[in-house]
Amino acid sequence: MASDRPSKKQQELLSFIDGFIKGNGYGPSYREVMRALGYKSVSTVSAHVDALIAKGYLRKGDYSARSIEVVGADAMRPAAPSYIDWLKAEIAKRRDDGRQDEADTLTAALELLEHETNSDRTTP
Repeated sequence: MASDRPSKKQQELLSFIDGFIKGNGYGPSYREVMRALGYKSVSTVSAHVDALIAKGYLRKGDYSARSIEVVGADAMRPAAPSYIDWLKAEIAKRRDDGRQDEADTLTAALELLEHETNSDRTTP
C-alpha cells in the first residue's frame, strides 16, 4: 500500500464506503456517495475514488457498477486518533487543576477507547 495518508475528505469517503458495504453487502454508486457526502457532482466522487485507488486504499473489482471495495480496515483509521490525544490533554489539565474525580472519569473513558481501537485493529 502507498504511504500517502488519505486527506480528511478522502477519509470521510473511505468511512462512508466501508459502512455502506458492511450495511448493504455491495459498494455504493457514485451518485449515492455524492448525495450522502454532499458533493455537487459525480466527478468529485470520481476524483477522490481515483486518488484513493492510486494511494492503495480502494480497489475496483471490475469496471461494473458497485464493484468498489476498501482495501483493509487499517486504511480508514489514523495511526493516532486526535480524539485520544485530546482526551489525554484534558486528563492532564484536570489533574493539574485538582479535579481528580473528573480526571478519573476521563481516564476510564480513555481506557475504553484505547481498548476498542486496539481490538478493532486485531479483528480480521
